[in-house]
Amino acid sequence: MRSRTGVFVGNLLFSAVCLSAAPFFLLVGCTAWSDDPGWGWPALLIGFGLAGTITIPVVAFTSTRQEFPRITRRDRVKGERMPYGDDAFVMWSPWNQQGSTQAQLVRADVLEASLVRYSPDGEATFTTHYGDYTPDEFTPLIRLRLRVRDAENTDAAAGFEVTGEWRVPSLCLSVITAGRLVVLVGPATPGAERTVTPSWPRSALLAGTRTCRVIDLEGRLSDATRRPRRQLQQMRISREIGGTRMAGDTIDLRHLDPHTAARYAALADRDRAFPEEQAPVSEPGEEARRLADELPGEKGAFGSVGRRWSRRGGVLVRARFLEMRPRTTFQDHGPVLDTVLRIQPADGTPPFDAARRLTVPMNYLTVLHRTKEVVLTVSPNGLSYVVDWARTNLLAGVTEATVIALDGQEIPVTGRPDIIWALMNLLASQGISATTPVLDLRKRRMGAVAGTALHMVRSRAEPGT
Repeated sequence: MRSRTGVFVGNLLFSAVCLSAAPFFLLVGCTAWSDDPGWGWPALLIGFGLAGTITIPVVAFTSTRQEFPRITRRDRVKGERMPYGDDAFVMWSPWNQQGSTQAQLVRADVLEASLVRYSPDGEATFTTHYGDYTPDEFTPLIRLRLRVRDAENTDAAAGFEVTGEWRVPSLCLSVITAGRLVVLVGPATPGAERTVTPSWPRSALLAGTRTCRVIDLEGRLSDATRRPRRQLQQMRISREIGGTRMAGDTIDLRHLDPHTAARYAALADRDRAFPEEQAPVSEPGEEARRLADELPGEKGAFGSVGRRWSRRGGVLVRARFLEMRPRTTFQDHGPVLDTVLRIQPADGTPPFDAARRLTVPMNYLTVLHRTKEVVLTVSPNGLSYVVDWARTNLLAGVTEATVIALDGQEIPVTGRPDIIWALMNLLASQGISATTPVLDLRKRRMGAVAGTALHMVRSRAEPGT
């Protein structure tokens, strides 16, 4: 288990090497000052050397905080918790494309997807771009085969197919896995194919990655998440008026002009009278759209365990993303995002919200429509939390998880977070590391927990349990 101290020491040594001239100038300046005190060049060398020497630990500390995803008391949201429900998720993404006034806003289903190119050359360092939220080198190019539906969205078989390559913002990768897009379709022209332009932020709403709620004129709250027909109609209204402001994940009709509010309210009333069934979390055929294996990010594992951490009472807890905001800083394996997490402490005290800037792996972003949970390791004193992406990716289903029983039987547990979570906690409590997604109970070091682990897997796997 990588420790913050180890990361800090590494950064301190690296900073010292890069700024090694500063202590040298300080030493030379002090020597010259002792021979000839005054405000000449010795003082200048001392000032330069002192400033550079002080910079070494400052740079090391700043780099460590950026690289090591630790959450402390200083990251807690001040005052009350964020005004979001436990199932809410707010994504601040690039502005929706308006397109030409003649283009139609319709739904498209993703039939196949494959990675064409993602090749940043940052060598895992932090790269910042000013004024460009989606630079091409950090935006994967994806080849998609789409079934574009007709404007009424009545029949999945209607419409036409189109294949092309599009840049997909990393925050919107999950819409590919979910399989539902919003596209702008240009008018038909003789001898030319109709232009199809995906609208990624709208697609995140249609896919269910972003939650969507509406407060009507009487103050009643309705949920439009994963209700494609209603959402498409809302998007068309919003596009006609140039956009609708969402407060978090909520549209408050009391803040809109009367005509627009009445049109939204009519949709809400119709949904109450004839409720639209929620669309599935992921459309059929997800295996043909899976991008997690093609994009960078930490591979899932049951997790490494520091024996000292385990003996002193370190535990695992789960948290959930409530909010993500893009920034202009990227790493090769994922964007740097401003996030808000709701953390459930291990001691049973009420959950609290923490705002933390994190590098979120690309492969995790591909399943954001399915889960927003992350696994945190908690320090023995309970004062700091560290995001464990290996455990998170296994729990989220980014990596397939397997348990090998004592008789050699392979038991797949992918998509069973309750089983995976129980096994992770069992291993952590016993100080046993399992740094792969395969838990082989036949190994000698598993002897103390093999029986309990096998019972967990088989009892929880039974129908109705």
